[in-house]
Amino acid sequence: MAVLKRSDPVKSVLMAVLKRINQILLFLLVLTFFAIWYSTVYKVSRHKEDEDADEEMEEDVIPVVICAARSRMGATIAAINSIYSNTEANVLFYIVGLKNSIVHIRKWIEGTPLNKIHFKIVEFNPLVLKGKVRPDAAFPELLQPLNFVRFYLPLLIQEHEKVIYLDDDVIVQGDIQELYETKISRGHAAAFSEDCDPRTTQEIVHKEGIQNTYMGFLDYRKKAIQNLHISPSTCSFNPGVFVANLTEWREQHITKQLEKWMKKNVEENLYSSNIGGGVATPPMLIVFHEKYSPITPYWHIRYLGWSPDSPIPESVLREAKLLHWNGRYKPWQHAHSHAKLWDKWFIPDPTRKFQIHKL
Repeated sequence: MAVLKRSDPVKSVLMAVLKRINQILLFLLVLTFFAIWYSTVYKVSRHKEDEDADEEMEEDVIPVVICAARSRMGATIAAINSIYSNTEANVLFYIVGLKNSIVHIRKWIEGTPLNKIHFKIVEFNPLVLKGKVRPDAAFPELLQPLNFVRFYLPLLIQEHEKVIYLDDDVIVQGDIQELYETKISRGHAAAFSEDCDPRTTQEIVHKEGIQNTYMGFLDYRKKAIQNLHISPSTCSFNPGVFVANLTEWREQHITKQLEKWMKKNVEENLYSSNIGGGVATPPMLIVFHEKYSPITPYWHIRYLGWSPDSPIPESVLREAKLLHWNGRYKPWQHAHSHAKLWDKWFIPDPTRKFQIHKL
């Protein structure tokens, strides 16, 4: 018994040491837990800050979508140059082309002062149009796949809620940020310019007999058109320049609606280039009827390409923010009374593949 009693102090010391070790281990465990927790929360916080910064940067970008057809690439270059030269805004150009043109447009940009612009090349796959476009021997150029790029904006552009779409035959004389800030009303997926609005171009409309109502684009003898219950005297709009809300576009399934009318036209010939001078406009007139916001008239002065001696007043051309050579007389193909307004922005092709030949 005496031996056991003598061992009791040793045992007590060992127990005390073990207790102290357990306390230290517990403290270290708690410390480790808080260190991991702090690290996780800090990382999440920093990640959120980074996301917010990215979103803020995204809001500062003005996305502009423009096509680059091989035979019209000079037009694309002039349009881009006019936009870039007249704004301090952070413009991101989405240049859409077919496989046979994307290498050329990149070389043209990178070999000129335009190498400073921010741009992305997007390849458009024409197979998406299979079975949706009716052949038209009279105006085959109107059936070029890039004419329908505007139908597929949400599929081509994923990163932005709001974008500007421009035809290639435009020159921008104002600050593109003004156009980007066009107010799009709640429930609308886009903003367009009405064809009846401008006092600025009424003279040429009357002189040239330009169609500016739905009657000029749709065949009202067809039952499918009559069933729309749209008055043939309704003012049309021009889809060569517009601002789009891609969130609304997706939610309203605009692309599917446009494809529906493309297919119906293949089956029933509801519209053709012989009626309205184009096959990309009629589906948009139908789908966006009474569902679009207006663009300020001076941000889309058009019809410069309707005749070689367009009678648009010089005062109007000077005040115009955007000029559109819609029509057959393009400034890079024909001698034109307003050609200098386009020539000013053209940059020659460093590869020499594109040449201007004015008739």
